[in-house]
Amino acid sequence: MAVGISATPAALAAIARLTADYGQLMLFQSGGCCDGSSPICLRAGELPTGPNDLLLGEVGGAPFFIDEEQYRRWNRPQLTLDVKPGAADGLSLEGLHDLHFVLAPEACAA
Repeated sequence: MAVGISATPAALAAIARLTADYGQLMLFQSGGCCDGSSPICLRAGELPTGPNDLLLGEVGGAPFFIDEEQYRRWNRPQLTLDVKPGAADGLSLEGLHDLHFVLAPEACAA
């Protein structure tokens, strides 16, 4: 577990399955494109990170990035990654398995 990001057992299991299927992964908290503000799961290096992208830590061996300004606007919460049934509308890899990642502040996580 990292300082700014953790994951539920279901999310960790999904990441393990996706890693087995696609290799090393990366996660990025979207700032509003595609599925609004859903976490996006891609193959490592598929989305170039920029100088304003903050590495919150790793979940299941996958680095998790967020736009630094967005993270500050959200008051630097401890975030929890989870996974739910049903594919998202975006380009995230878990959609190929009829799943979508969701993100919640730690205080809201069950």
